[in-house]
Amino acid sequence: MATSWQQNLETAQKTALLQDGKRKVHYTFNDGKEMVEEYDAKTNELVLRKWKELGAFGNAKPWQIEVGEVLGLSHTEKEIGLMESLNNPVVVRRDKLDAFQWRIRNLPYPIDTYNVTIEEKYIVVRTSNKKYFKKLNIPDLDRLNLDLNANLVTFTHANNTLIITYKKPSQLLEFETKLIEKLKSIKAEGDVNQCRQQ
Repeated sequence: MATSWQQNLETAQKTALLQDGKRKVHYTFNDGKEMVEEYDAKTNELVLRKWKELGAFGNAKPWQIEVGEVLGLSHTEKEIGLMESLNNPVVVRRDKLDAFQWRIRNLPYPIDTYNVTIEEKYIVVRTSNKKYFKKLNIPDLDRLNLDLNANLVTFTHANNTLIITYKKPSQLLEFETKLIEKLKSIKAEGDVNQCRQQ
């Protein structure tokens, strides 16, 4: 039986583009929300997912990054000339074909300082020195009504970066495989960088 998320994907208006070795898919949902996903064209790995929705007065809010990262200052940071310290911990989600992965940079503590647990719908990261606390959620699982499983979580630490990996459950892998096949069937504009100058 299809979930409401699967139905939303089916009914969304979709356009696709092949560019820079990536398949870019733009979704426009019935409620006005927009989602852009970028996949590596060779491996089908999700590289970027971002969302935009309308504000209370119909104005467009800035894009919100769910997976991946966009380098450079945001529009707001450029406008007001403020930015976070480069030494603050930074969380970036990068997906693999078989797992979700978060990299939390600027965490210099030894590995035995970290405690990573599952609490309800979150992966919770704590340090024994009480210097860091973070809740990580996986919207992909929420959308398919799948629960978190503590046996699927692992973590390592190297180069001041805590790397947390959550192995994707079989139901999600099956869903993503079908989704990729459907996305490949969308007629995509060709790679604009492959065009030769006349």
